Amino acid sequence: MANDLFGGLGGLVRGLSGFMPQDDPDVKLMNLQTRLGDLRGEETAALAEVGKQALAEFPGRFPEQEAELARVRGKLAAAEAELKGAQQARQQTEQAQKREEALCTCPRCGFRNPDGVRFCQECGAKLGPAVCRACGAELAPGTRFCGACGAKQED
Repeated sequence: MANDLFGGLGGLVRGLSGFMPQDDPDVKLMNLQTRLGDLRGEETAALAEVGKQALAEFPGRFPEQEAELARVRGKLAAAEAELKGAQQARQQTEQAQKREEALCTCPRCGFRNPDGVRFCQECGAKLGPAVCRACGAELAPGTRFCGACGAKQED
């Protein structure tokens, strides 16, 4: 994959080359380059496995490589933490957007009102988060029975 300049398009190119005339010199070159890239990938995977086994069997024998591996693993851990933080931030943003959407959606009729409107422009109901009259749980717009306590929500 590291040799695939198009980030994973090698398989696509390989699949499409079956539709091209196989006696075309350009198609032949493309097929050979793809095959060569695949074989280099297999070689890299095999060398990585040998390296893993050598490090496990002979600890301390390859100090420079072990230090490099520790450095890379540290960067990997930092990148994974950064990814997790970005995913959490995205999730929080999506939740905030859903809350904003709920504030603009009429709990009685489901009409989507413009931002800043306090009463539904379709039916006149007061906008805001719908809450159960019995237990106070937040309800989705148009809910007829509370999911928390089962109380019927009257219109």
